[in-house]
Amino acid sequence: MKTYNNLNRDLTLVQALNLPHWCIAAGYVRNYVWNYLHGFNKPSSLNDVDILYYDPSDTREQTEKNLESILQNEVRDYNWSIKNQARMHERNNEQTYLSVADAMKRWPETATATAITIGKSNKLEVIAPHGLNDLFDLVVRQSPYFKDTDCFHNRVQSKQWLETWPNLKLIVEETQH
Repeated sequence: MKTYNNLNRDLTLVQALNLPHWCIAAGYVRNYVWNYLHGFNKPSSLNDVDILYYDPSDTREQTEKNLESILQNEVRDYNWSIKNQARMHERNNEQTYLSVADAMKRWPETATATAITIGKSNKLEVIAPHGLNDLFDLVVRQSPYFKDTDCFHNRVQSKQWLETWPNLKLIVEETQH
């Protein structure tokens, strides 16, 4: 299968920013896996490339914008989105997030809450606060920490995941806790 992204290149570019507790997350990882599991030779489109990090010592949004510019100058065909998870709780009206994984577990879908990074031993590491079963089982399920069910359903519809990846299974659970 032809890959639609340059995984090593992208990881190396983000690693060079020297961000604390960084990862590439969300659709970048999810779409890659779902494309592979569907046997797609042509990639599905990415709205953006989500880069997360956790740095409570500098929560200025301008810092994120500066970092995005650096990556944009390197790879122009991506819409880079860099967010310090040490400040995102404010935007989401939640308690302070304790880490990148703590922030990710509150995302709308469990399969989207998946990220990759390069660890200290220069090996690929996965961050998946809900585990990897839903991602690899092609399941779209609302995170138990995400309370807005209408928003969840609107995302699934507006992003047209079920049409793009016809083997996906939408799981609607009776109660969210």
